[in-house]
Amino acid sequence: MQRQIARRLAAAGIAEGMLEARLLIAEAVGCDALDLITGRAGVIDDAAARRLAELLARRLSREPIAYLRGEREFWSLPFMVTPDTLIPRADSETLVAAALAERTAAMAGRPLRVLDLGTGSGCLLLALLSEWPAAAGIGVDISEAALRVARANARRLGLDGRAAFVCSDWDSALADTRFDVIVSNPPYISEGEMLTLAPEVVNYEPRVALTAGMDGLAGYRRVLPAIGQRLAAGGWAVIEITATRLAGAIGLAASAGWDDVAVKHDLCGQPRCLLLAR
Repeated sequence: MQRQIARRLAAAGIAEGMLEARLLIAEAVGCDALDLITGRAGVIDDAAARRLAELLARRLSREPIAYLRGEREFWSLPFMVTPDTLIPRADSETLVAAALAERTAAMAGRPLRVLDLGTGSGCLLLALLSEWPAAAGIGVDISEAALRVARANARRLGLDGRAAFVCSDWDSALADTRFDVIVSNPPYISEGEMLTLAPEVVNYEPRVALTAGMDGLAGYRRVLPAIGQRLAAGGWAVIEITATRLAGAIGLAASAGWDDVAVKHDLCGQPRCLLLAR
């Protein structure tokens, strides 16, 4: 059965057919994918077969498997995802690693205040809070539906006591507060680039979290000045970028008063985030 499903997925243009077939079967049966490999999975009864047929049909229509399963791992933590949020991607773990690496010995005993602008599922903020037990933070998003997901993730990870979420157009609804660490994954895909993306992205992920005008820089025009207003002395900010937005984002950072901008690369060697320090 797994090979048959994998062939159908491959015929629909979906890579990693065997892996996805295994995940679909595990979701239908209600077991872990490892159970299929070790033979500990339950029987595919009539109910599971119907569920599998439904999941396969949705995947063949290119609905992302993360939405089918309702979950995606990020920073080794399980995050609930829905079509109201972007699907967390491994590339964005570069931001978490970069933020963690900046904490100096002088800051070690300080209860850091963290701000996540455009929090979505809450993955960046909550990953950092999981690493900094004394820290607390605020996640901001313009979508109340996304914030419901972020709050649910904070609860399921046991971090809701240290994470608050605010519905706002970037930082406009925040009080006059400064933060030690600011992270953001703003939309950075241009309108033209949207036409080239996979159906999983274009047809299912929230457009407002993806595209940022004709040049893909509208999000940076809002985020960079906000960081300048919100970052405390001695603090640092990490902002996701892509190679196509690198020069433009650095130029906007300079215009916002950031003269010293470091570029951090992901595991594939691609520029993935800007590091700003005060």
